Amino acid sequence: MAGDKAPDASSGQSTDTSPSIKNLARLLSMLQSGAEDAPPAPHEHKFWKTQPVKQPGDKSELPMGAIEPNKPPENVRSEPYALPSDFEFVTVNMDRDEELKEVYDLLTHHYVEDGEATMRFKYTPDFLRWVLHHPNYNKAWHVGVRVKSSQKLVAFIAGIPQELRVRDTAFHVTEINFLCVHKRLRTKRMAPVLIKEITRRCNQSGIFQAIYTAGQVLPTPISCARYYHRTLRARKLVEIGFSSVPRGMTMEEHEARFALPSTTSVPGLREMQASDVPAVGRLLRRYMARFDMAPRFSDAEVRHMFVRAAPTTPAAQPVIWAYVVEAPNGSITDFFSFYNLPSSVLGNEKHDTLAAAYLFYYASDAAFDNEATPSTSDEASPYDIARREKPAWQCSDQSHLTAREAADEAHVQPWYTESLDCKKRLKARLCALMDDMLILARDQGFDVVNCLTGMDNALFTQELKFGPGDGFLRFYLFNWRVAPIAGGMGTRKDEEGLDPAAVDESAAVARPLPPTTYGSGNGIVMV
Repeated sequence: MAGDKAPDASSGQSTDTSPSIKNLARLLSMLQSGAEDAPPAPHEHKFWKTQPVKQPGDKSELPMGAIEPNKPPENVRSEPYALPSDFEFVTVNMDRDEELKEVYDLLTHHYVEDGEATMRFKYTPDFLRWVLHHPNYNKAWHVGVRVKSSQKLVAFIAGIPQELRVRDTAFHVTEINFLCVHKRLRTKRMAPVLIKEITRRCNQSGIFQAIYTAGQVLPTPISCARYYHRTLRARKLVEIGFSSVPRGMTMEEHEARFALPSTTSVPGLREMQASDVPAVGRLLRRYMARFDMAPRFSDAEVRHMFVRAAPTTPAAQPVIWAYVVEAPNGSITDFFSFYNLPSSVLGNEKHDTLAAAYLFYYASDAAFDNEATPSTSDEASPYDIARREKPAWQCSDQSHLTAREAADEAHVQPWYTESLDCKKRLKARLCALMDDMLILARDQGFDVVNCLTGMDNALFTQELKFGPGDGFLRFYLFNWRVAPIAGGMGTRKDEEGLDPAAVDESAAVARPLPPTTYGSGNGIVMV
């Protein structure tokens, strides 16, 4: 998002510092932050001091890994946590359209909104269905709070299953999202109780780690990334206060700065089909294995996340767009995706919606010096085998990938060891792919494309006129201590000291880098 730091014209950004732009940056930085309850001062954090998270001042010699051990079910609290007497915890059945709509209504009116109520994220039922019906989702992790007398839904938090690899260790986590409390109830401090309740439910399922994000600083970020945006429809963004025409420039000249070619240029580019899932899965798993922290996607997850489902109503927009590049020999060499998350524009006479596309996962074989040797084994998942032999709480570190899927990650170099020639080749390829991504997003009616500095985004953002915003997203692990992970920042003076990996000595030990090397070891993209 644009911000009030006034980036220079070479990055394609306005030098205006209007309050509207600040509000948009604040809105984006609050996304996924659970900011419904006012955050405490940095030195307080009374709740987080009681939780198994990395604390400020933790010494680097402390062991990396789980802070507290897994517990058998009989040692996990069996009763829900206490709420004020007028309220009760419920499991929201997201398979029922009426309950899905309740969550949609709650988020629409009470989720992330900028401080002056000019912008609000505009989640759709199809978007929520896509995110919360992740393969192997657990209904108990869709936690609501209802008023006992009226059964009105007034708070919600969701957990999404994910297999996460952090450096050399893979384990199952819950991705926490959509923490939302009704505006009138925020003085009741429900957010910490919601967090404790979903933690209890996850522990009952045998999961004891979680990943979550916040705009604010909590104890203790393991990574930090910056929001960037790329203008597609300059005139509209000016009309809603998102940006302004730089001094001494006409509107026409301003629009021309962001002009894109009329058609895409990468040969073999086409929309992803269901038949591409095995090839995309192989490419994506190999690409993600380069990062210090990244999800491990099975083919079933690739299918759910990237193969577009039909909208539930004729008027509904698609949620996800995914494209592949097919070589003349039929192989898939590249893949990229973006998702649709608009914002409502409040109080503007001409426009009521900001159509925003968010860059999602991508992969390219340009990152590799050698071709992969795919495994021919398709034996049962080691995770499923372990589940049959041991209780869930004893095997949360067992992979759910099949042997064939896990083999795709073998013999991949970490991102920070790649040669300069490899980086140059990958940069050139990503610039071409993402330029086509911008064209496709424009043609689908989007006004702006947003991304973070994670993955390999730093290789193309400046070249493609993405501009830095004031929004920062910090990544946290629950019940897992790890040396900080680079978030792709460090190329701008105003980013100094914001990247935990740049200021923590233990990160240098875990990931030694030459002083001139920058990039991201963070391969997580959370919706």
